[in-house]
Amino acid sequence: MKLTFLGTGDSAQMPVYNCQCPACRRAHNDEQYVRRPCSVLIQSGKDQWLVDSGRMDLCRLFSPGSLSGILQTHYHADHAQGLLHLRWGVDMKIPVYGPPDESGFADLYKHPGILDFSRPFAAFETRLLGDMQVTALPLVHSKPCFGYLFETERGAIAYLTDTVGLPEQTRHYLSGRQLDYCIVDCSYPPQEHTPRNHNDLNSALEMCEPLNIKNLLLTHIGHKMDNWLMSFSNTLPAHVGVARDAQVLAF
Repeated sequence: MKLTFLGTGDSAQMPVYNCQCPACRRAHNDEQYVRRPCSVLIQSGKDQWLVDSGRMDLCRLFSPGSLSGILQTHYHADHAQGLLHLRWGVDMKIPVYGPPDESGFADLYKHPGILDFSRPFAAFETRLLGDMQVTALPLVHSKPCFGYLFETERGAIAYLTDTVGLPEQTRHYLSGRQLDYCIVDCSYPPQEHTPRNHNDLNSALEMCEPLNIKNLLLTHIGHKMDNWLMSFSNTLPAHVGVARDAQVLAF
């Protein structure tokens, strides 16, 4: 199993338009600090699955037939806008699995084109996708939202964005598993009060504390969080890292 970060930014991405903060200036000058819409590519055997489709260059990134399908965490624009272009392909079908959400995004359900939305996941449903088990995990967000647990014989990765904390059932489900990697929403630096819809660093660490995690990686990073990291990244616990665009995890 191999996971590649295609994007690690929040909805504003990095650099933020017209922002002159230190983190945004750094991203303007150095490509390695750019953060695109939050998404990953999971490869297992001959299959590869896109998790979230907020990037607007999907037609360029993936040649016809190269994707086994798409897993949507949810249907907010920054996680689904790339589907608006992809759907107008011809002579093929791409399955798109995600949470049951009657409104979806824009007019995608009305005009799906080559996208097949007919098989949404149910909460805690497990499907075998090639040689990989995938389980949908309910998260805490303003739209129906799933994280995903990816398991093969070689290891397990939990991908948990967008959320602020975890529902008790999801926490209980994950507590019995050894996670080689847990990838978690952390949009904000430490806050005095828990933010709405997305974790700050405090809530991200707190939600993962009861879990058996070898490596914790933060994603869905906003520019305020990147500014904080420029001064305080050395204060993170030893097993906690910050994901970067194009970073690869492999077993």
